[in-house]
Amino acid sequence: MPWDSPLVAKYKKQYGSGITPLTHLGQNYFEVDRSLIPEMLHRLRDDDQFDYCVDITAAHYPKRERPFDVIWILYSFERNERIRVKTQIADGEALASSVPIWTTANWLEREVFDMFGIKFDGHPDLKRILLPDGWKGHPLRKDYGIIQQDNEWVQINLGIESGQ
Repeated sequence: MPWDSPLVAKYKKQYGSGITPLTHLGQNYFEVDRSLIPEMLHRLRDDDQFDYCVDITAAHYPKRERPFDVIWILYSFERNERIRVKTQIADGEALASSVPIWTTANWLEREVFDMFGIKFDGHPDLKRILLPDGWKGHPLRKDYGIIQQDNEWVQINLGIESGQ
């Protein structure tokens, strides 16, 4: 369902077909061309007071040409408004880090990297945050089996056979 507001009109005027505003289940989204993400996020923070990056997450759709959605959930205390910014990327592509915009993005981007393997260029310390450094694979990708775990890592580091 389309999302219409003064905020939408402002960004549609600026970016035209580079953004698509949508509302889904009461949540407002900007679907944004990947190339526009850094500028759009800066503008949302600086011009429209979306000063809190609540979360950064991703979703994996392995059959698509660009199989990953990366989603920023932003909140404006001034406006008491929450929006989402979403873009699609291909496997192996990187996005500019949001850490220079919101310091809270640091660990959020690390989690997306750990769970999906998505890299963020310019991140100050992009490394795993939940799984051990030597872990193979990214558990939230749909091609990562639900019972799968890194048997080699378990054997080397724990000295036991996997319980799976």
